[in-house]
Amino acid sequence: MKLPETIRAAFVIARRDFTATVLSKTFLLFLLGPLFPIGLGFIFGGIGAQVEKTAAPATVAVVSSPADFALLEAARDRFAPFGSDRPLVRLQRVEPEADAAAQRRRLLTSADRPVLGVLEGGLFAPHFTGAVTADGRTVRQINLFVEEAVRMRALPPIPSQPVEVTLTRTSSGSVAFARNITARAGQTILFVLTILLAGMLLSQLIEEKSNKVIEVLAAAVPVDSIFLGKLFAMLAMSLVGITVWTSAGAAAIAVYAKGGLAALPPPAVGWPAFLFFILLYFSMSYLLIGATFLGIGAQASTVREVQTLSMPVTMSQVILFGVASLGVGRPDSPAAIGAAIFPLSSPFAMVARAAEQEALWPHFLAFAWQVLWVALILKFAAAIFRRSVLKSGPAWRWPWQRRRAV
Repeated sequence: MKLPETIRAAFVIARRDFTATVLSKTFLLFLLGPLFPIGLGFIFGGIGAQVEKTAAPATVAVVSSPADFALLEAARDRFAPFGSDRPLVRLQRVEPEADAAAQRRRLLTSADRPVLGVLEGGLFAPHFTGAVTADGRTVRQINLFVEEAVRMRALPPIPSQPVEVTLTRTSSGSVAFARNITARAGQTILFVLTILLAGMLLSQLIEEKSNKVIEVLAAAVPVDSIFLGKLFAMLAMSLVGITVWTSAGAAAIAVYAKGGLAALPPPAVGWPAFLFFILLYFSMSYLLIGATFLGIGAQASTVREVQTLSMPVTMSQVILFGVASLGVGRPDSPAAIGAAIFPLSSPFAMVARAAEQEALWPHFLAFAWQVLWVALILKFAAAIFRRSVLKSGPAWRWPWQRRRAV
């Protein structure tokens, strides 16, 4: 079966660009590129964990009797399970002295035993002095300790039965929460891969335009084939990189996550289908945004112009990601449906839908819709390139240029 001329020429262009990119020495640096931020993340994460581990909680000096201090300590112990993320302040008893003001000043200025503040006045006239805000976390904790200690002193503790707990594997709330996390993780992965890889298409035609090779290519093959070939060559190169990174990520999950991929929150369509949808929607996102970037970059004549375009291009991707993230957790909301219909944000919205809903038929419709828009964007970009750069056909001008020409 003989392929159409446009497809056959596009295949030749794609094979040429793919081979020249993948077989180059710089492609190895491209594959190793993500390892540098990951390595830095592990380094700084380890440093942060060590700092958090060695950092002692703030200490408050309590000038009180042994009985009142014992009640405050018992109250603090009751709240201790809630201080796993942010440790509760530590209480340190100090024997009251005759000159309370002098004792307070000495405690607040002591370099041997530094304290965040001083609590005095007992349980019924408490007064805290320290370098904190009036409604900050430290003051709120002190208030809780005092209130609980007063309650414990007024009412003798009544023995209570521990809560009987029956564990289940899942609940509707836990499933919805897990799917929400998976949806956001899928969108984030898609966004990071697209913003890292699609931007390269801005400069794809700079070399051909600078050395006049584009004129030879345009004379030999249709312009549509040039755009199509370059787009799919870069997609294939990106998929090679993603294959390497995914293999490394799967090995890391198998080593560090107990149970491997099954230990992660399960998506609604299951892991095999969800991983397929991530690959599919990355390809569609790359083709949609890449076709747009290829058309925009084709209008640039120098590397400086491409660098000027990089900032608005990056911000547009961030906006698309933000629009799609509005529908996470509400797949049937107008925001989610609108993001799924708008072609450039549709892949981000649909990968979240795959994590939250089990239905598969919307993905077939979304795929057909996205393919249609890839063809339309490529056709429009090639037409603009043909008229504005190659000067083939009626000249295309901006509206203000048309008025100037008249």
